[in-house]
Amino acid sequence: MSLDFQPGQIVALEHGNRNLYAEVIQVVVSRQLCWVRPLLLVTFIEKSSVIIDLRDASDLLWHLNLFRPALDTEVITLLSQVLAKEPKTEPDFVAKQQLHEFIHQLWQAYQNSAES
Repeated sequence: MSLDFQPGQIVALEHGNRNLYAEVIQVVVSRQLCWVRPLLLVTFIEKSSVIIDLRDASDLLWHLNLFRPALDTEVITLLSQVLAKEPKTEPDFVAKQQLHEFIHQLWQAYQNSAES
């Protein structure tokens, strides 16, 4: 599958019932990496979802082939829920910890599948 991501495009990383949505900053084709800015971490629970705002989190450099393009229809409603809230006045350490945990779990799953 050829992934031709463009800067500004929204992409997703999926693991279990969680999706990380991020904005593409740059694609490093020579190293097969994608530099992204996290936006949201969404945990899907039955018919609802828990949305964590990650717009203040650190950028991420991750394997290009693990991303998929996010559909406008899935992202617009999620982003509108976050953008409707008041901006944060201080860093959200819980959100950053959730991102770290998600990336760690995704990395473990990736390592396990690479070893199989």
